[in-house]
Amino acid sequence: MYLVFFGYGFASIISSGSGTGYLKFLTPGIMSFQVVMAGTVGGSMLWSDRRWGMLAQLLSGPFTRLQYLLGIMLTSLLFGLAGALVMLGVALALIGSIPTGLLSLGEIFGAITLGSIFFGALMLLLAGLVKSNTAYNSIQILLIFVVNFASTVFYPLSPSLPLVLHALFVANPLTYVADAVRGAYTGALSPTDGYQIVVLLIETVIVLFLAVRAYMRSELAYE
Repeated sequence: MYLVFFGYGFASIISSGSGTGYLKFLTPGIMSFQVVMAGTVGGSMLWSDRRWGMLAQLLSGPFTRLQYLLGIMLTSLLFGLAGALVMLGVALALIGSIPTGLLSLGEIFGAITLGSIFFGALMLLLAGLVKSNTAYNSIQILLIFVVNFASTVFYPLSPSLPLVLHALFVANPLTYVADAVRGAYTGALSPTDGYQIVVLLIETVIVLFLAVRAYMRSELAYE
């Protein structure tokens, strides 16, 4: 829906480009946004399992907290990769071409993998710290909104942005995912792609550490 309505709708007000041109820009962005949605799946699973006592029941069986955590992270990763594959299929139908080079595909799915782990860990951190269902949903929706629109998913980073917005773009991990995926998707691979992956990796390790720590110390169920 984003690709169809935003791709053709925004192109109608871009005087220098065609619908296909903006679709080629937007497609990698929407592929990247799948990592955020994948992260919400993992966080929601943890919150729901704790709210309804399922986590305590699972851990009463032959499972450990670490195994449950790895299962949640794997779920987020699979959702992110599956979403990216779906977007590639839709892009092939709308644009008529997708990248096929091993290096390009490797960078695309490498960035998607890191992004899925980052946002999966971020939502797990949120689920581990927040005890109110209303607060959890409200914060999650706010995070999705800010992360989505304060990134290069829909538009490039412009030097004319206000300083606060520019800082949000630069600090936002989704910006690095989108830029890396877009560079690989369009074939415009550059040395900065390595920098983007390194920054994303550092942010992922930090958030994952905090998420694991919060999760291991959290209660098994809420009443």
